Amino acid sequence: MDTANTPPDAPPKYQLELNPLKRIPLLKAHAHAHAHPPPKPPTHLPVAKKSHTHPSDTSTSAHPPNTNKKTSASLYFIGTATTVLEWRGIRILTDPNFLHAGDHVHLGPGVTAKRLTNPAVDLDALPPLDCILLSHYHADHFDQLVEASLNRQFPIISTPHAKKELTNKPDAFQAVYDLDFFESMMLPVVLPPGVEGMAGKPVVKVTGMPGKHVPPGILSMANDVAGAVPPTNGWMLELGSVAEGGAAPGEVETGCRIYISGDTLFVDELKEIPKWLKNEKIDLMLVHLGGTTIPGPSLPLLMVTMDAKQGVQLMQLMDPEVTVPIHFDDYDVFLSPLGDFKEEVEKAGWGKRVVYLDRGMSIGLR
Repeated sequence: MDTANTPPDAPPKYQLELNPLKRIPLLKAHAHAHAHPPPKPPTHLPVAKKSHTHPSDTSTSAHPPNTNKKTSASLYFIGTATTVLEWRGIRILTDPNFLHAGDHVHLGPGVTAKRLTNPAVDLDALPPLDCILLSHYHADHFDQLVEASLNRQFPIISTPHAKKELTNKPDAFQAVYDLDFFESMMLPVVLPPGVEGMAGKPVVKVTGMPGKHVPPGILSMANDVAGAVPPTNGWMLELGSVAEGGAAPGEVETGCRIYISGDTLFVDELKEIPKWLKNEKIDLMLVHLGGTTIPGPSLPLLMVTMDAKQGVQLMQLMDPEVTVPIHFDDYDVFLSPLGDFKEEVEKAGWGKRVVYLDRGMSIGLR
């Protein structure tokens, strides 16, 4: 998509209310249980093996920490690009991938990848969720187990390509919301009992961000024809509130801003994001790394996600308060290890603004 053709302040394309008291079951098994219902899902995520908080009391961020401020949001890392964001009683799942070590995924014509790790939580052990944020329709982000198991009524926010794929099947998904670059949607939040209120009405604003899974040039043009590697989005999440009356459509008083890179390379289109932000800060950036190279480790011809050096370039461009790398060691086609990223981060002098999460760890934002 030509980002220049998208009005930066266009009104939201969709609205989807998130009400934790009226959640849609995530799995078919829970949506269609009859005589022999499956066990109910747990009410909470597992306790994190380790939890970080940002800003910490000794933070070196550009904004001094308010140590009296409660943690307002938390992010739990499951593996690959799969996380759960919790805020004001709601839960958003990103890029669901729940295969285990030894399982394989199909990534394009003649391209498969083997999973090397296990997720911190299994799909059927997730607590109730509110929606899925899917960067693109690729099997290491939306695997065959997930696709077969999900309730077709469960809300999914993704790309126009993913919506076409998910809704044009015999067993079609019924609640897919497509966002192109710089298109947005509003997720008004109904606070459940026991959750502290806030000024205005709580809302999550989701905006599609530019991304490019294939290097520009002749390879990109060939891929547009062949459709081998699907188009991808990044995401900007603004957690905040709207005034009780009179706010312009899409206008949010943002308390926390989270940028998720998606499976992009470091391309010129990303430079539109700081312009769109108009000097507003990113509190947390999730950067998809790994240097994913296809068709595979034995024939590494084409890199389709950022490696260590590109990841640092993205940090320098976006200047987030804190960065969390994800999508770095779960498949055998990820050829740029996390250790390389750590070295590049230290060489660039950004070490104090990166938090490293292993699967089953979390970070809280306050």
